[in-house]
Amino acid sequence: MKKLLLSILAVILIIEEWLWDSLSAFGHFIAYHVGLARFENWLSQTKPYQALIAISIPIIIVTPINLTAFWLLAQGLILQGIALEIAAKLLGTIFIARFFSLTKPQLLTFRLIAWLYNTITYWLRWAHAKVTETAVYQWLKKTKAEVKAKVAAWLKSGHSS
Repeated sequence: MKKLLLSILAVILIIEEWLWDSLSAFGHFIAYHVGLARFENWLSQTKPYQALIAISIPIIIVTPINLTAFWLLAQGLILQGIALEIAAKLLGTIFIARFFSLTKPQLLTFRLIAWLYNTITYWLRWAHAKVTETAVYQWLKKTKAEVKAKVAAWLKSGHSS
């Protein structure tokens, strides 16, 4: 049972890593092309309470989407609930993660946030270490790198148009 659970977690972790990398890059791409560099610069230099308000805005936007997704699941609307939860996850990763990365030093001046961050980070590192030891994770990581290299080679060869 433990091996099955770790294998499932390995799949989730590799997807999460791919999403985090891809969506973080996408968020940076959007910010650059929409001209948000000044806003991001300002956000990274805010005072702690301003940073707390700033990070609260995307959380306040995404939380009702999550709750609606869970409500849909509870009503038996499985596909709609999953689709909405995926949309919430994507939005959350793009905006909340971006805002957090820009305001992290200010936010960590709050004792409760620092404690939560350190506690969660500790347990995530522990879980990550357990999952990355699995054969499934190692295989998925290798496959991911191979696919990434093949896509890059394909795009470089001019097949992107």
